[in-house]
Amino acid sequence: MATRTMTQENFEETVTSNDIVLIDFWAAWCGPCRSFAPTYEKVAEQYPDIVFAKVDTEAEQGLAASFNIMSIPTLMVIRENVVVFSQAGALPERALRELVENVRDLDMHEVHRQIHEQQNADA
Repeated sequence: MATRTMTQENFEETVTSNDIVLIDFWAAWCGPCRSFAPTYEKVAEQYPDIVFAKVDTEAEQGLAASFNIMSIPTLMVIRENVVVFSQAGALPERALRELVENVRDLDMHEVHRQIHEQQNADA
């Protein structure tokens, strides 16, 4: 199985023990979610070193609420415990692969530095 089900119970362990985690927030009643699912699965198979998770927003309402998910599908990417991408709407296969590659290429030292600077400025 290329994707895994993410729940409130396994969220923390999944995010902290994996460098890159993509999360597809979806629901069974959502037509665009069902249309996006095969693309998400296909791209997940191409990147076995990256976690591709799915959150059923009906079953995991608390988890969806904690990320302020307002519309589905919403795709979120977490790298090194930092949300580096969050966008509602389904992506075409090529755009999803480009997103994965762009996230891989991120300079996370720079991202963490910017977060640290922002936190200091807010303090």
